[in-house]
Amino acid sequence: MKDFVSSSRRSLLLIVSGPAGSGKTTLCDGLLAEFKPRLQRVVTATSRPPRAGEVDGVDYLFLTPEQFEERVAAGAFYEHAKVHANRYGVLREAVLSKLDASVDLLLNIDVQGAASFRSAARVDPRMGERIASVFIMPRSIDQLRERLAGRGSDDEAEIERRMQTAQIELKAWKSYDYCIVSGSREEDYERIRAIYQAEMLKSGRLDA
Repeated sequence: MKDFVSSSRRSLLLIVSGPAGSGKTTLCDGLLAEFKPRLQRVVTATSRPPRAGEVDGVDYLFLTPEQFEERVAAGAFYEHAKVHANRYGVLREAVLSKLDASVDLLLNIDVQGAASFRSAARVDPRMGERIASVFIMPRSIDQLRERLAGRGSDDEAEIERRMQTAQIELKAWKSYDYCIVSGSREEDYERIRAIYQAEMLKSGRLDA
């Protein structure tokens, strides 16, 4: 892999979105395993305390609620949101410091977060042409429901809630650079792998 990538290439931020059950987390895990250490996960910040075994800077960037709010007020986040009682967000410097160090980044994020991130990044000159985005589209609503039910982790009420959210998220696919219509795991992985490799070869990513 080291021979494949030019050291003069500008790093890439690959954003991946899709409804729950689309398989996006499995695809992201595959990319991270295959292309490590060149490709790394974006480490998001959170205001919740670490759980047993979690490491600051590896699992999350752990901030106190006060620290989180201070960074929000300072405009330090590309995007942030409240989930239940806790805050989560992507810090600008957490992304830019890695990209400046020639590390590609992978961000698995929901549709709303991706939209906020793209909007903020468009006016950030340090991002340039570094962003590429992929939407994982289920082949059908029935396929999505089957996958959610097959995980065995959600009751019927939660599956229905996720399905309603998916109906909204699916409308956003045209906002992405690429759309993978889901087939088998192997087919989906080969497609997202090909997207990543093609993006690495774009002439616009080569330093003059």
